[in-house]
Amino acid sequence: MEIMGRDIYHESYRIALDVDGARVTAHVPEHLFSDHGERPSHQAAYEGIARSRARIEQAITQLARGHQPKPPFDTIHLIPSSCP
Repeated sequence: MEIMGRDIYHESYRIALDVDGARVTAHVPEHLFSDHGERPSHQAAYEGIARSRARIEQAITQLARGHQPKPPFDTIHLIPSSCP
């Protein structure tokens, strides 16, 4: 999994990983890493991503394979140009 930085417009972090031999990139909403509904600090977001790594990877893999992840990771969206 590679964190490719924050997307200000989508209020998310771009995360890429290989799924079934293809590079897939997704928007992972920063609200997933917020304690009080506020925008998390950059450090808090990275720590949240690290804590949730397995679930984020699972959700992105499910989306790439045409399945819907379970909440709260159902708010993750693939970036269209990266869809296999």
